[in-house]
Amino acid sequence: MAVDLRPFRDYDEHDVINLYALDEAAGVGVTKGHFVKHSIGWKNADATTAQGLANAMLGDVGASYDNTVSQRYGVVARVGICGSGDTAVGMTLYDVKETDENGEKLIFNPRKAAEMEVALSGQAVPVVTRGIFLYSGSVLVSDNPTLGASLYSDNNGELTKTDGGGNIVGTALGLKDDNGHVLVRINL
Repeated sequence: MAVDLRPFRDYDEHDVINLYALDEAAGVGVTKGHFVKHSIGWKNADATTAQGLANAMLGDVGASYDNTVSQRYGVVARVGICGSGDTAVGMTLYDVKETDENGEKLIFNPRKAAEMEVALSGQAVPVVTRGIFLYSGSVLVSDNPTLGASLYSDNNGELTKTDGGGNIVGTALGLKDDNGHVLVRINL
């Protein structure tokens, strides 16, 4: 999954949803720029049902010791990687991973996680529904989209110009540049 969003971005914070965590089935290590779909929707209900909880206990932070509690809270509502025929909710703005480049756990260094634009598993990952982005994805770059080409989500949640039976998620605003990046407009 070689997807990357370059620093050139133009979006409104009102178009960002911060209510969902990435589903565990998607796995840790998903990079920003993947399209996601609903897995477990958000629900405002009493705490008697698992999906009704606003927060969930994710287990201990690291090692577990007797007579200690180190629970981690997380979000119950989930999104998963969008397939080619699925309706996309939006595109992830952050990577989802547990460790930094040195193998250190980011749960113990939240400032570094924020600087790296990383959401930990179980934490809410920002999902954008509309905006302009400089996108670099191996599938889209090999497709070499033309100006104004309609873009779709493939089976791995990456942008492609090939219709896989899904809905249009964006438009190419230019051709591929020398670095393999394409300026795209996302509108869901």
